Amino acid sequence: MDLRRVSIGLPGATAHESLRELAPRIEAAGFRGLWLNDTPGGDSLAGVEVAAAVTTTLALGTGVIPLDRRPASEIVARLDGLPVHRLTIGIGSGGPDQALARVAGAIDILRAHAPVLVGALGPKMRRLAAERAGGVLLNWLTPATAAAAVDDLRRDATGRPVRAVLYARTIVAPEALPALEAEAAGYQSSGSYAANFERLGIRAIDATIDGSAPGALVTRAGEYLESVDELVLRVVTGSTALGSYLRFIEAVVAA
Repeated sequence: MDLRRVSIGLPGATAHESLRELAPRIEAAGFRGLWLNDTPGGDSLAGVEVAAAVTTTLALGTGVIPLDRRPASEIVARLDGLPVHRLTIGIGSGGPDQALARVAGAIDILRAHAPVLVGALGPKMRRLAAERAGGVLLNWLTPATAAAAVDDLRRDATGRPVRAVLYARTIVAPEALPALEAEAAGYQSSGSYAANFERLGIRAIDATIDGSAPGALVTRAGEYLESVDELVLRVVTGSTALGSYLRFIEAVVAA
């Protein structure tokens, strides 16, 4: 597994003290980057600022900032002082009302400041990303459905250089399986995600990585890396303690 194409994904609510410990270790281990999601209780850009201060080459990303809660103008205002040459802004529509128009407007504003990827479930949003953004941030897809989505992205880009980055919820220890199953169950019954699973004919748990068995992590990650440019291992552990995250990173490196 080529760690230069693999990144670590952490909750945006990860304690900043933990990020100061984790980011340099992720960089030193040879991972491509660190992605932080944005939630009501977790400011991804604040976390990026912390990680940027303790690293020098590690790529950084937000996956994704919902535009119905944080408009593009607010995001731009937060970029001052951040290493935009290392930063990718992942954005998502948030609510479904006028989602395409909201994302299109944000792309036009943000791409003048940093590379922009669009969190895209369906073909219309992926087409918008292919035509106007730097690529897509895919989520909750199996290797086969991810490959189909990337094929669509390349076709719709009509020669434009675009990136395909995929988030995959991942465990490396058996004791984390209940947490993975609980997260998958939540998405399985959640609005647009539920509709997308039904459309694709997959289950949420099928779109995760159980790397707890010997060799399983490398095999599954390899299946994703056949089609996507970058694989983000979204850390799922039984605890949010620093030690749990460190053990996850160590297990991936050892694999």
